[in-house]
Amino acid sequence: MKTIRIHGSTGDSTILVGEVLESLGKYAPLEKTVVITDTNVRRHYQKDFPPCEVIEIKSSEKIKSLETVKEIYQRLTEIEADRSSFIVAIGGGVVCDIAGFVASTYMRGVRFGFVSTTLLSQVDASVGGKNGVNLGGYKNMVGVFNQPEFVICDLNLLKTLPEKDLLSGFAEIVKHAIIGDPELFSYLEENYERGLSLDAEVINRLVCDSIVIKSSIVNRDEKETGERLKLNFGHTFGHAIEKTTGISHGEAVSAGMVIALKLSMRRGYLSMEETEKIEGLLQKMKLPIRLPFDSGGVLDALRKDKKRNGNIINFVLLRAIGHAVVEKMSIQELETAISDLKTFADAPISKIVR
Repeated sequence: MKTIRIHGSTGDSTILVGEVLESLGKYAPLEKTVVITDTNVRRHYQKDFPPCEVIEIKSSEKIKSLETVKEIYQRLTEIEADRSSFIVAIGGGVVCDIAGFVASTYMRGVRFGFVSTTLLSQVDASVGGKNGVNLGGYKNMVGVFNQPEFVICDLNLLKTLPEKDLLSGFAEIVKHAIIGDPELFSYLEENYERGLSLDAEVINRLVCDSIVIKSSIVNRDEKETGERLKLNFGHTFGHAIEKTTGISHGEAVSAGMVIALKLSMRRGYLSMEETEKIEGLLQKMKLPIRLPFDSGGVLDALRKDKKRNGNIINFVLLRAIGHAVVEKMSIQELETAISDLKTFADAPISKIVR
């Protein structure tokens, strides 16, 4: 087991890579714990849950809303949860985001921790202290920064995930390598097949290295005022594509990263050789490098991006593999870029080019 720590303004968070769900009692006061989980996770793993109150929600990005939060508040009130209660999310990114937000706001805040059950959650969503819900279909528009006391990354839980869910996690792993670690990028190139097959040695390193990259950035910039913005590489367009097409997070971010690569080349920052190298790795990882999207819908989503400041968006570009930069770009410049990148709108959604 490897331990990684984040030092946040609300307290420290300990990330435990290789710990198991069955050991939850080492980290949470079970007599005071309320578990929040989703239908799928409960069906697969309830036998390993501790003997605690369980609040079950549906398994879908669509329920990541204030309505779901209200329902959980009501349930917590019914079971007489108080300020001494401890909330544990057992699930993927949606469950952890919702439970973290609930814990941060119920009775002005109670202690909480996560057992992360998906690759995307382990390498990204549950790490860093962002908790929140969507609003009107726009991602994470309502939320708080608050660190979970612990995050258990049980790698055994990944074995029941469908490939589509695994690929969303791999997209974030590739992103971390691109923005912060050329050695991890090379390791992925050499071991992508073993990674995709969840080889124990490879997946352990990929999860650990990804968390180290993200946690080191968060430790320097918890509230996303500067360097943490680099973690949004590929996400500005990715979130907009995800919202307007309904495809998976990983597919959308992969295509969003490629758009960011094209914009980096337009500014003379990135060579064709490195761009093709990154695109090649994405394809090997079964991630799309081209996706059709509705230009008008994407632009509308960009205008509602929470990183927007007036007519300007902080956009992450790449100077080299391992060297990301944040620059201010106008909505008009992004609109021009969208109209120029016509290769992303030349096929029906059912014929994604991989």
